[in-house]
Amino acid sequence: MSITTKTGDNGQTSLFGGIRVDKDHIRIECNGLIDELNTRIGLLMMELGQSHPWHQRLLQFQRHIMLMMSHIATPQNCPKENKKPHPTKAVSECDIWIEELLKTFENEKLAFVLPGGNRIASYCHFARTGTRTVERKLITLNRQESVPDYILQFFNRISDLFYLLAISASKGSEEGVEKFMLFPSQKNK
Repeated sequence: MSITTKTGDNGQTSLFGGIRVDKDHIRIECNGLIDELNTRIGLLMMELGQSHPWHQRLLQFQRHIMLMMSHIATPQNCPKENKKPHPTKAVSECDIWIEELLKTFENEKLAFVLPGGNRIASYCHFARTGTRTVERKLITLNRQESVPDYILQFFNRISDLFYLLAISASKGSEEGVEKFMLFPSQKNK
């Protein structure tokens, strides 16, 4: 079996439904960035190991992301219906996890943090920054053709989640969390 079709050799590829577009089309660009993010999540999961409590949740998010990519690759004028499910519950799953993490930071002032801390925290920051890049490109797409609200919400939420996961991964480690206070009125807690 060959994965080489040679149909992209001239710089074009297909969206869902067979519509041919240039490889730098906004929908292709969005999905390329989302693919990079999903790879970053995979790196984080590899560092965590399968027995880590975050692993299964992150794996579920990877599955949700793949379904979202299918819908991003479906243009509004698509002649064919995309019957893949819309993983709308991904937003509430993110919200639940964020709330769980926030409870562990009750007496802490959350602030800008310097990326790093330890390997797991660094991978969380790597995923967080990739998520922000995805989010910006999706906003550009949304100005041209509407993107389902849950997709925009999910990528906004999951960047917050990766921020909290990074802090959580650094807490208690010998490297700790390096906060960066922008204003003199902020106190480092």
